[in-house]
Amino acid sequence: MIVYATREALMTPQRFARLKAALDRRQPDLTVLMDNVHKRHNLSAVMRTADAVGIMEVHAVSERGEVQRHRAMAGGSHKWVRTRLHPDVETAVSRLQETGHQVVAAHLSERAVDYRALDYTRPTALMIGSELHGLSTRGADLAEKHITVPMAGMVASLNVSVATGVILYEMQRQREQAGLYSHSHLEPAERDRLLFEWAYPEIARYCRRKGQPYPPLDEDGNLVP
Repeated sequence: MIVYATREALMTPQRFARLKAALDRRQPDLTVLMDNVHKRHNLSAVMRTADAVGIMEVHAVSERGEVQRHRAMAGGSHKWVRTRLHPDVETAVSRLQETGHQVVAAHLSERAVDYRALDYTRPTALMIGSELHGLSTRGADLAEKHITVPMAGMVASLNVSVATGVILYEMQRQREQAGLYSHSHLEPAERDRLLFEWAYPEIARYCRRKGQPYPPLDEDGNLVP
């Protein structure tokens, strides 16, 4: 029998049930593309909201490496939401479109529509821009549609992380109504792999280093000898 030395807390049935419930509500075809978002508090807020609405993976273009540095230093939601980096916005949009995503940009333009007007039950990537300059010209050109949050006051726009939260919760609302959170969208093998990695990240890293399969878990999340 292999004995794993780990600092991980003892798994409880309640925590394991919570992990399973969160995993089963994940939306693999919903994501965010960050086009050079670089402020740490906004990166953290976007990641937290992404986790809250069931996003599995976000995409990022980070020319100055801010996302990489933030990911290396941060914990929390980064344990639950992966970050896929791209060298430029063209590559990011192309890969998302190849997987069937509609790419919609939070961007105020002549062709922008109310963010509530689109169908987000389709595979969707929300593209957001930097705090100071907004979306890049190239990113805006590549987006299939532009959306905006209507403003009743004097300011022209919301903070990027706030706007992202507003839009993502509309996406969640539509998907909830369509029943997309009522069942798992993951293949069983991928679900089992992710569940183990969420429950026992240290042991998962050890197994990957050693080229060993993950040990089985019982129904309460305990390691099976």
